[in-house]
Amino acid sequence: MRAYLASSIGVACTAALALPLALHPGPAHARAERTVAAAVAVGSTRSLPLRPLDSLVDGGPDRGVAAGRGDAGRGDVAVERGVAASGVRPFSLVGVVWDRPAAELHGRAQVRTRAVGGAWSPWRELLPHGDEAPDPDSPELRGARAHGGTAPLWVGASDAVQARVLPERAGSERAGSERVRPERAGSARAHVGAAALPSGLRLELIDPGEPPAPPSPDLAALRALPGRPGHPGHPVPTAGGGAPGVKPTVTGSPGRPSWGASGPSGPSAKPSLPPKPSASVTTTPPPSALDTDADTDADAAKAGAARYSAPRPSIVTRAGWGADEKIRETGHVYSKTVKVAFIHHTVTGNNYSCSQAPSVLRGIYRYHVKSLGWRDYGYNFTIDKCGKIYEGRSGGVTKAVRGAHTLGFNTNSMGIAVLGTFTSKKPSAKAVKAVAKLTAWKLGLFKRNPRGTTHLVSGGGNKYKKGASVKLHVVAGHRDGFATECPGKRLYKKLGSVRKTAARLQGR
Repeated sequence: MRAYLASSIGVACTAALALPLALHPGPAHARAERTVAAAVAVGSTRSLPLRPLDSLVDGGPDRGVAAGRGDAGRGDVAVERGVAASGVRPFSLVGVVWDRPAAELHGRAQVRTRAVGGAWSPWRELLPHGDEAPDPDSPELRGARAHGGTAPLWVGASDAVQARVLPERAGSERAGSERVRPERAGSARAHVGAAALPSGLRLELIDPGEPPAPPSPDLAALRALPGRPGHPGHPVPTAGGGAPGVKPTVTGSPGRPSWGASGPSGPSAKPSLPPKPSASVTTTPPPSALDTDADTDADAAKAGAARYSAPRPSIVTRAGWGADEKIRETGHVYSKTVKVAFIHHTVTGNNYSCSQAPSVLRGIYRYHVKSLGWRDYGYNFTIDKCGKIYEGRSGGVTKAVRGAHTLGFNTNSMGIAVLGTFTSKKPSAKAVKAVAKLTAWKLGLFKRNPRGTTHLVSGGGNKYKKGASVKLHVVAGHRDGFATECPGKRLYKKLGSVRKTAARLQGR
């Protein structure tokens, strides 16, 4: 992912920092806002259009910028855009999106928020993350619902927001995915020679909704049932993508054994199997359920067919973190195998508690699906700072589910994202250890050596052209397949130890 210059930075011009953006107060432009109807329990999305700014940083009127001007302004002038809204329904995650997924921002998106009952945050910067997306030729990226956007940012419960997009001046250079901008932000409102901003710029306010409800007393006794798969009369459900509209009867706390419904016939006793050797779309999703420690017996037996295997770590399934299965597309897309595990950071910031991690995931999920128009959550797995592993894209944790995480290399790979930003901050030891455990187990199912190398064919990107056969580490950083800072300098440095530990866990 395009890493932040910092997860939380101030704008260079102090006058701009102090100026409240009063251009679009929420109530005055209610008709321009798009609210996606959703119950509080499952979250909601609100879109605020970003309009041309009409005031200077010193508070005076900007006679050279007219309201209602097009994206590029007049002639070769690119106009800054912004929005301000207060008293809005509480939200916890924000991002900027635009119409065409292939369009680049060519500017700096900045946002600051006011905590519910608290103070305003400093201005923070968002960068595009078009490098974490479905492959260029994927229907998921070329569909009518697909949009371009920045990485989302977790801001915590907030009820007011100010955002702006500053056009990138002509002559700005790029280094990898980082943009080098010698100018000082906020020094002008209209920029001659700057590239036009993409059409349809809007700010997304994401309410992740409430966490899963605790199990009801009459069903809590299910946890006392025998846990061995295939026990007469007590089949065990398996982790996997949930069927749309099927709500689990019981949801458990992350990482704990728990149960879920799989449809009218109840839980299935059949464990999730590796995919057949073909890339296909399944129209009937596998049963929805939460992870159980008992599943490790079945997985261990299956992995035992290979010479090297590793125990399955505890995984919080989608039902466990409260994924709303009704918002994603039905069916699943699979690859033939898993050859590479790409490691990412989510660039959503590090200011979250471990108890908030499920909420962050629900926010990212809603942003990926509702705001960017993807079919499902982009990553196959996500790991928080406390080392908890979460199932990401639905389709079965043991299967080669094709995600939307490494543009050009989503086929025959999986994406593991560590929740946070690790450009300058080190990832926790627990998170790094969890990455090793997860890669050891999942790669072992497909007979991959975590310390080895392999080849993938590029689907197109800014580092390798389409059709190129690229040699990669079996455990690779996102930057190995794309010119980006992801997974951050500090996390990338840990991949050597991840490979070594994962290989040891496999018995190599």
